[in-house]
Amino acid sequence: ASLEQSPSTMIISCCDSRIHPTSIFEAVEGEFFIHRNIANLVPPYSPEVENHGTSASIEYAIKVLKIQHLIILGHKDCGGIKSGHTMHASASNPDYVFINKWLSILLPAFNKIQKNVSEQNQINQLEQESIKISINNLFSFPFIEKAVEDKKLSIHALIHDIRSGNLQFLNPITKNFENF
Repeated sequence: ASLEQSPSTMIISCCDSRIHPTSIFEAVEGEFFIHRNIANLVPPYSPEVENHGTSASIEYAIKVLKIQHLIILGHKDCGGIKSGHTMHASASNPDYVFINKWLSILLPAFNKIQKNVSEQNQINQLEQESIKISINNLFSFPFIEKAVEDKKLSIHALIHDIRSGNLQFLNPITKNFENF
């Protein structure tokens, strides 16, 4: 393996131990720059806020590594999404200081889901809407918006079903997740 890293793609993935981005894509070492966080979320651009590990990783990938593709990789049966749903639907757990703050990123996505359907249906919708919100948040970063406009970066969204292995992509035209 080379001592210099030069991946063409960044993946923002969940911390979930069942998710292995390199295995999903049958990637070799050095192919992906991977950042993992709870529920694979991207916060909005907010340079005045302290300690944004996700934002720092994105900035490094774009400005230093000059990646050409950025993938948000969500997954079914995500504990972070379920916790975010519970937090926004009823009450947050007072024991979760950092988790509650992080999952507040989900509020715009939660506000978009249908509330007159089963809880599981709401969670399924939230899995998808959270990724769409993260994409919106990516475009709040001026250097990402410019890289996309200059055709130096493309953004992709995927949902992995950890039970079946199925992978769906967000169709940029229909704005729906579809099978490949």
